[in-house]
Amino acid sequence: MTGDAAKRIGEVVLAESARFTVHCYDLHGAPPLGAFLRASDGHAPVYAVVAGASTVSIDAGRRPVALGEEEESEEAVYRRNPQLAQLFRTEAQALAVGFRDGDALRHYLPPRPPRIHAFVSLCPPEEVRAFTQSLDFLALLANAPIPSADDVLAACVREAAAAHDDRHAFLLRAGRETARLLGADVQRLMTVLKRIRP
Repeated sequence: MTGDAAKRIGEVVLAESARFTVHCYDLHGAPPLGAFLRASDGHAPVYAVVAGASTVSIDAGRRPVALGEEEESEEAVYRRNPQLAQLFRTEAQALAVGFRDGDALRHYLPPRPPRIHAFVSLCPPEEVRAFTQSLDFLALLANAPIPSADDVLAACVREAAAAHDDRHAFLLRAGRETARLLGADVQRLMTVLKRIRP
């Protein structure tokens, strides 16, 4: 499955085996938490889940200042100050959850991270459905060394469910897999299941 320019959201600017950072083309154009992304390692697609996003100054030493006291809307601030789009950048952090190996989808860390400047696309629903036929990748999210791992796991399940024809059946299957992964920590499991519930 190849990406098309309409779904392209940005480029890889930092790549590691388990995660990568996407510089989004549109300021404030971060993909939703839990969304599925695709990038290339130069040989095959790498799949990832959005684990967070930030909009920051391009110059790390300069912070933004309030500009809208006299404006009627936020849009007016940007119209009056068109340079703002060049002074800030929006980045999304993505956790690698699998890759394509020939005709097979693998649900574990890819052998190589995506390349720097690899184009990053949102996966269309049919690609999300194909990838989430197996839920083995949920273990990577449940064990991710990030403070918001439970929120990312729940958001990913909600995003995946939206791509399935029988959303309820997918949520039941994902809930059972989540219970298997987190069963030893009942409080954490209950928190995640509450956040998965539509």
